[in-house]
Amino acid sequence: MEFNELAPGLSVMPQLSVADLSAVKAQGIRSIICNRPDGEAGDQPTFEEIAKAAKKLGLETHYLPVVAGKVSDTEVVAFRAALTELPGPVIGYCRSGMRTATLWSLSQAGAQPLSSILTASKAAGYDMSGVARRIANGGKTPTATADATFDVVIVGAGAGGIAVASSLRTREPDISIAVIDPADIHYYQPGWTMVGGGIFEPRQTAKTMGSLIPKDVQWIKAAVAAFEPESDSVILEGCRVIQYKRLIVCPGIKLDWDKIEGLSETLGKNGVTSNYRYDLAPYTWELVQGLKKGRAIFTQPPMPIKCAGAPQKAMYLSGDAWFRNGALKDIDIQFNNAGGVLFGVKEYVPALMDYVKKYDADLNFFHNLVAVDGAAKKAWFDVSRPDTAVERVEMSFDMMHVCPPQTAPDFIRVSPLADSAGWIDVDQTTLRHKTYDNIWSLGDVMNAPNAKTAAAARMQAPVVAENVVSDIRGGAPVAQYNGYGSCPLTVERGKIVLAEFGYGGVMLPSFPKFLVDGTKPSRAAWFLKEKMLPPIYWSAMLKGREWMATPTKISTN
Repeated sequence: MEFNELAPGLSVMPQLSVADLSAVKAQGIRSIICNRPDGEAGDQPTFEEIAKAAKKLGLETHYLPVVAGKVSDTEVVAFRAALTELPGPVIGYCRSGMRTATLWSLSQAGAQPLSSILTASKAAGYDMSGVARRIANGGKTPTATADATFDVVIVGAGAGGIAVASSLRTREPDISIAVIDPADIHYYQPGWTMVGGGIFEPRQTAKTMGSLIPKDVQWIKAAVAAFEPESDSVILEGCRVIQYKRLIVCPGIKLDWDKIEGLSETLGKNGVTSNYRYDLAPYTWELVQGLKKGRAIFTQPPMPIKCAGAPQKAMYLSGDAWFRNGALKDIDIQFNNAGGVLFGVKEYVPALMDYVKKYDADLNFFHNLVAVDGAAKKAWFDVSRPDTAVERVEMSFDMMHVCPPQTAPDFIRVSPLADSAGWIDVDQTTLRHKTYDNIWSLGDVMNAPNAKTAAAARMQAPVVAENVVSDIRGGAPVAQYNGYGSCPLTVERGKIVLAEFGYGGVMLPSFPKFLVDGTKPSRAAWFLKEKMLPPIYWSAMLKGREWMATPTKISTN
């Protein structure tokens, strides 16, 4: 006998037999809900048989039969009431458990986020995407009509979303385009490293969303709750339905601060900071300026993360500041990396190691941050070296810069668009979805094996735009993405190691070697990062001006 927990106090299982009851009781179950009508199958015990045997064991029972595929609003209300009235823990059953899982999912509408309901159901073995629209509608049966329909709908107005909207508009000025995003402010996130190093002011990295979305693109200021790719629909929170002819999904990545015990409570105080948040990057610089002696820890979680070089960029700029003000000799720098290498493309490592030595930093590989006590200035790391048992170690600190664990957003992970790891499942060359031909993705949320950087999105946006337009015109994909990503590693104030690479770690330099040798620290690369890239971002990439981002055509040979 097997059953799965849907929620604390409620489990679900397929058809229960009289012989199962003793085992159910032994598991601590106190009540049983039957959601299967009598007589569905010849070998099915009646509810009366189950109830009589359960009573002898001191178990409560409740009969709420539901016809397969026809869960009514009234039955949802009755199920919710039964869960309240029956002594727990409770187990529900039907033929497969699907009806019980559906009743529970609909009964939770409004009480918890849709993504949480879908995640819990999926963990128990039941896919509730088919009733996502109904859950979004408060558990009640919604109308089937769409609130609006567009030729192209873009989910997410980050770097990828606005760039692809602008690139599409320059190619097809007459199609209707909508961008869905609830945020008021758009951030130039690559600038936060510079804020944390005292080079940029925070205000340089933020603009209002309304000022950036192309004026002839409809901005739907709402959060996405679910996708219904079979009906070409996006479900918004509150159960508004937006239909599309083609969909582009680029909502970015989720920073999972809560995955590290104690971190959320101490961020922004007790010497704990992160350049991965707009409001915290200034605190990084404040801590760097104030630290005269002690230990500074810089952390990097397991991949994938966006801008994989950012954790060490913070270390280098901090070390450079301490080198310049004379404090470095009294500061113990520790770089704790959950991975096993400093940087994934070996050609750039020698130059980076020179700076690791310059700042006398200790590299601690396979160290993954799992807990923080900010007030006590202590952190705990799980050390998991290959072929070695995991060991938990404690480290004290005076300052700690944290890079949080990262995942796909919740509403993506539980959607039909995601792969088994939760990322949008695309062809890595065309960025078209592997299952749904009218869906594309770009940016941090998709599963192509490239670095998750703004530079990657800058290259991806024209590729997606070209291929969507070709599809609109009845053609096959015409543009390909080579995995390009760029990581300007700020090794000191005024110098950068400009890492540029594609799929498989192949180096893809944008400039001749005599101008910028990416394997060596360069003042020219610093000039690019400080002076050129911000205006390129705001005034070119987000405006559909594809400077040095012309899509490569797919070879027809």
